[in-house]
Amino acid sequence: MKSSVYLIAALLAVIVVYSASYRVREEHQALIVQFGRIVSEPITASGLHWKLPFIQDVRFYEKRLLTWDGDPEQIPTKDKKYILVDTTARWKISDAAKYARVVINEYGAQNKLNGIIDGITRDTISSHNLVESVRNDNQILEDRIKQSAEQKQREEAGTENIDEEIMGEIEAIEVGREELSRIIIKRAQEELKVFGIELVDVQLRRIAYVESVQEKVYQRMISERLRIAEKIKSIGKGESAKITGKINKDLKAIESDALRRSEIIMGEAEGQAIDIYAKKLGQDPEFYEFSRTLEAYKKTLTKRSNLLLSSDSKFLKLFRDGI
Repeated sequence: MKSSVYLIAALLAVIVVYSASYRVREEHQALIVQFGRIVSEPITASGLHWKLPFIQDVRFYEKRLLTWDGDPEQIPTKDKKYILVDTTARWKISDAAKYARVVINEYGAQNKLNGIIDGITRDTISSHNLVESVRNDNQILEDRIKQSAEQKQREEAGTENIDEEIMGEIEAIEVGREELSRIIIKRAQEELKVFGIELVDVQLRRIAYVESVQEKVYQRMISERLRIAEKIKSIGKGESAKITGKINKDLKAIESDALRRSEIIMGEAEGQAIDIYAKKLGQDPEFYEFSRTLEAYKKTLTKRSNLLLSSDSKFLKLFRDGI
């Protein structure tokens, strides 16, 4: 009989201990609830904890960062560009007691985030030009200005107009995409504090034109690129003609100089030849006449030569009379 009493007592003790203890995991925080009312501060330390058995219950909430993904929505920018904006955010429960009283669970928190972040994102995007949502800084513009300054120092003309035209299409920004995200975070954090929620990060994940204007934008971009390409090709043809003209001018100058030099060389050679002949004539006129006659025979009497001459022709004197 006593053993049965001890067994029942031990069993009751186990039940009481089991009901009075609970374990908080590393990624969770807990609240003690008694008759539907929160009766403790958030318990964030992991490990074994105690509560009143049977009359108190434990609710667990996340300590980790949670994700919110908004639905892509159409937003008009300040410069009247209609775009689709897809936003994502990271948030966490900063005050579990306030969170439990107001939003109750994660489903309720997601609904609050939908209304607040979507509304603030729409207001922020529509208060700035499209370029502010696309770029973070003016690095592209600064690089283009630097390139244009370098090109203006060159002697070649024609390329600066193209670069200045392209540069004119790049709009300077004052805020930038990351700063817009910070603006959204700052404004949303103020409104989410009352729900025990801390907004950690907001990112504009994707920005695109709405389908109704996307095709028109693409066609305008294509036509603009084609126009600039045609202008570049036109300048290229002009540069090609300029280079070809310079080459032809230089070639004619080279040919003219070469012809002049060849005429000088030929004149000097002929003068030297005349001088040699004159010396030969002065030293031995008969030998000079003989050598000139042989040269005439060599040039005139070939295998295919046909001459009709009389026997007393002076041209054949050497054959007829000999040396």
